[in-house]
Amino acid sequence: MTNTPREGIAGADESGENSLSTQQTTWQEYFSFSTDHKVIGVQYMVTTFIFFLIGGLLAMIIRGELITPKLDVVDRPLYNGLFTLHGTIMIFLWIIPFNVGLANYLVPLMIGARDMAFPRLNAIAYWMIPPGGLLLLSSFLLKSGTAQAGWWSYPPVSLQSPHNQGEVIWILSLVIIGISSIMGGVNFITTIFWMRAPGMTFFRMPIFVWSILSSQLLQLFCLPALTGGLILLLLDITAGTNFFKPSEGGNPILYQHLFWFYSHPAVYVMVLPIFGVFSEILPAFSRNPLFGYRSVAIATIALAVISTVVWAHHMFASVTPGWMRILFMFTSMLVAVPTGIKEFAWTATVWRGRLHLLTPMLFALGGVVMFLFAGITGIMLASTPFDLHVNNTYFVVGHFHYVVYNTITMGIFAAIYFWFPKITGRMYVEGWGKIHFWLTFIGANLTFFPMHPLGLQGMLRRVSSYDPEYQWWNVLASLGSFLLGMSTLPFIANIVGSWLRGLKAENNPWHATGLEWQTSSPPPKENFEEIPIVTEPPYHYNDSGEPDQP
Repeated sequence: MTNTPREGIAGADESGENSLSTQQTTWQEYFSFSTDHKVIGVQYMVTTFIFFLIGGLLAMIIRGELITPKLDVVDRPLYNGLFTLHGTIMIFLWIIPFNVGLANYLVPLMIGARDMAFPRLNAIAYWMIPPGGLLLLSSFLLKSGTAQAGWWSYPPVSLQSPHNQGEVIWILSLVIIGISSIMGGVNFITTIFWMRAPGMTFFRMPIFVWSILSSQLLQLFCLPALTGGLILLLLDITAGTNFFKPSEGGNPILYQHLFWFYSHPAVYVMVLPIFGVFSEILPAFSRNPLFGYRSVAIATIALAVISTVVWAHHMFASVTPGWMRILFMFTSMLVAVPTGIKEFAWTATVWRGRLHLLTPMLFALGGVVMFLFAGITGIMLASTPFDLHVNNTYFVVGHFHYVVYNTITMGIFAAIYFWFPKITGRMYVEGWGKIHFWLTFIGANLTFFPMHPLGLQGMLRRVSSYDPEYQWWNVLASLGSFLLGMSTLPFIANIVGSWLRGLKAENNPWHATGLEWQTSSPPPKENFEEIPIVTEPPYHYNDSGEPDQP
């Protein structure tokens, strides 16, 4: 990597002192309407982690109810509201916006840019998240209760509910968050296309950047369908229209198509950035270049494309024609091809590598292994006969959580530990990080693996009381969930304590190869003293395991 001279930077005097490119971020800026992409990234990540804690608390109440077959902790309306808001928070207020925050921090650094393309739009997109989330939580204060029709809010259930005020708030909250996501998509795609450093061709971009580009293209292409469906549902509830009311000639299946046209690709909006995280961490801690870089990049785009034509596999048990079941069974199984390419590349990357099993690597390896299991059960669910057998059972819940928690949230923790020194300039405590990993890994498997045999035995999801024959597996899952909840305590103590008083980090403590590691930790205001010129693809290590300059 070589550099061009710094020119025309606002705030720089002739000696270069006190220029924006050398200034560091102050703590006050994290509580302001900042347009610095790094500040906005941290604001996203901290805010969404708070929502993660709230969603996790709701999950622990749900699992507390399910320890015994009888309803004895909360009443049914509150239980329905708990699982509705738990799912909504974890998807729309934790995983998706956290990935946006991580990408906000890293993408400009990884492509050699000073900032995002539209800094003010970036700030506005973030500041729509807190009110959207608080609006959703405010539904607990309603006398009629919060939304109770699940995070998908299918009509006619969502229309027949006596708690329609909660449904209205649920819809308005998601529309606000959705508009924020669309703003973010426009910003990321523009930034990646037009603000790359000289020499940063598409096939010299890190896989994380490819992953963000793919996920944000999905957001722009698919999210308007969900937004339109929610607005039509809102009109049915508040204005007396009949888009989805079957008794008035409406079509509730249309809502399912609109919902899943976005909400299945939303799984890839969530998981693609984490695949990018794995592709950054595994080479760094195995001291091997990423195997099959171009194949992984192409597979990332292919996964986004294929994910737009699989949505109806969520509707095999609905009024779905036979030809549609066959078509979407095929496309759903086709997803295994690009994901298989990624799994093979990750395995080949660590094969005979100089493995350094530090906390980021442990979380990444744990996420990769559990995604393999999630992929196997995903192929099972792609088969129409099997899907019809386990439809609406806990098998589906177990599979889904192996994706969203055991893969994605594990990957998020890997990313936090990996880039923590870059963001804060401090090192976390490795021992506490490993304790956090093992508590999370054991707790996640104890919680979500029992859901698979429960589903195969026929236990339905979204129930607060059940047949006593299912109790043993439910007790095991509930104990696992409490362990999972406890696992966040050493994480919080480690991150907060290290940020305040941790040892000072080197600029590149992991000997990684990305551009973000070529600047100081934490980076200055404008990221680089001089704009880099990129001459090689990423992920280069020499024979001694040291990074070659990109």
